[in-house]
Amino acid sequence: MEKQALLQHYFGYGEFRPGQEELVDGILAGRDVFGIMPTGGGKSICYQLPGLMLPGVTLVVSPLISLMHDQVMALKAAGIPGAYVNSSLTFPQLRAVYRNMLLGKYKIIYVAPERLQSDGFLEAVEQMNISMVAVDEAHCISQWGQDFRPSYLKIVEFIRLLPRRPVIAAFTATATQKVREDVKRILDLRSPVEVVTGFDRPNLWFEVRHPDMKDGELLRLLEARKRRSGIVYCATRKSVEQVCQLLTDRGYAATRYHAGLEERERMENQNAFLYDEKTVMVATNAFGMGIDKSNVNFVIHYNMPKSLEAYYQEAGRAGRDGSNADCILLYAPRDVQTARFFIENGSDNEDLTEEQKEVIKKQDYERLEAMVTYCKTRTCLRGWILEYFGQKHPEVCGNCGSCAKEYEKKDITKEAQMILSCVRRIRDHLGYYVGKPTVVRTLQGSREKKTIELGLNEVSTYGLMKTMSANAIKELISRLEDGGYLVTELEHQTLRLTEKASGVLYLGESVEVLVLKQEEKLQRLDDDGMTEDERELFDLLRECRSRLARANGVAPFMIFSNATLMDMARKHPTNMTAFKRVSGVGEMKASWYGKEFLKALKGAAK
Repeated sequence: MEKQALLQHYFGYGEFRPGQEELVDGILAGRDVFGIMPTGGGKSICYQLPGLMLPGVTLVVSPLISLMHDQVMALKAAGIPGAYVNSSLTFPQLRAVYRNMLLGKYKIIYVAPERLQSDGFLEAVEQMNISMVAVDEAHCISQWGQDFRPSYLKIVEFIRLLPRRPVIAAFTATATQKVREDVKRILDLRSPVEVVTGFDRPNLWFEVRHPDMKDGELLRLLEARKRRSGIVYCATRKSVEQVCQLLTDRGYAATRYHAGLEERERMENQNAFLYDEKTVMVATNAFGMGIDKSNVNFVIHYNMPKSLEAYYQEAGRAGRDGSNADCILLYAPRDVQTARFFIENGSDNEDLTEEQKEVIKKQDYERLEAMVTYCKTRTCLRGWILEYFGQKHPEVCGNCGSCAKEYEKKDITKEAQMILSCVRRIRDHLGYYVGKPTVVRTLQGSREKKTIELGLNEVSTYGLMKTMSANAIKELISRLEDGGYLVTELEHQTLRLTEKASGVLYLGESVEVLVLKQEEKLQRLDDDGMTEDERELFDLLRECRSRLARANGVAPFMIFSNATLMDMARKHPTNMTAFKRVSGVGEMKASWYGKEFLKALKGAAK
């Protein structure tokens, strides 16, 4: 069967997404490939489809057990024979998988990097024709990446042990140019077909909020998203427990996930979310990588992650089926302190040298600085993300919290001179820079013991802004940071002058900043473009999907995604031929589920 026919037969798509066909053709031609595609961009089809067409077996190296389980379940739901090898399998189960591998029962096998060189696995693959090794989440192989995993280096050793070098296919969603070059070098990709489809996800709405009370803001956001499925990310286990309790107390069908829970409870909670028994998952970053749940309508970050790579990866779990989805971050200055704690205490990996740990720490602080700037910027949020990953973009996207607000320019030259002069005079007085709180207290003329002991009441800027509140001064400092006049050195949290500040202090340059014409609480709901009748039909189709999911023991989205149900509601097919024209309906799924959905559609028409 040709690639186009296979795409329709197994996956239900009439055409490839951008970049997919080029990568598929490269693999089929025997070329190494490297695909950099956003989450939800269809990376898995790029190796699954040629894996079906190549004569031998495709191995997919994957970092997480949950990812392998979901991918294999999705393959089986599409009628494709697959398996996985990881620590979740018992010894008898492993033996059964190895036996079936030798019998040629699988076309695609997922494997954890730690299992590549285990005796049983090596013995099995030595007797098999391995046509391709696909490396998912390939950025994990680079120490410059945010998720460096030393176990990924075993991939290179494993490939060298194979009797014949197969095609190597690498894929990632979040990688800077430096990481991409590192991946190609370490994996020894030979003249690879490299496709960068871009990092943009047009269906995602980005917004950063600075609420005084996060709990109240979170409840307001969820009130507007009732019956929708979403993830709330928290920085710590304690926050997960508190937020999950808050939501369940308010009647939300919420569950939790973090590394402190027993493995059994984690899996039960994860399945409850995947099977739509719980609509909200409250979790740390331990949850999500490889979770292929397509109907996540929103991702809310209760705390700021420590890097833009991590944020974009986690936020990107929304809207994987192409439907509109919201990515909202609730920022507070204390989030920076939490991130710094994790940077200072997060690298206990025994496989890393002290030198590697220091390099990673330095990179983590640079990433944190970029993340904080994103949270504070008043420019286009989508543009800020794309700029970070090296992609060109328009100045205004029209689909983020910043672009939806109206700003006007305000001259703050006088206030800027006071603040910048205070930072400089404190440094001259003490011989070193201090943190933002000390600068604020000095400008307010504080009589606190520490301020007096440091002699800051003797500097000429002491009390210059005593009529302003601390929050107002902090906001001005943030605007000066946005403008590049000040910078917070994150490792020690000291506020420092930049070269640009000299123009204001000594050359009479003015300072203008953007301020909101009217502070408004933005609230965006998914705009799916459906009519009221189509929405009612969509809800009916969801009920049908839930029944079939329970009957077949699979997650609802593995039957059909929300995007497929929406297309079904719009097209309202009345026979099998028309049903197969719905986007996402392949031959196998049509034969398994078509009659039930057509029955539901017919009943709705009466």
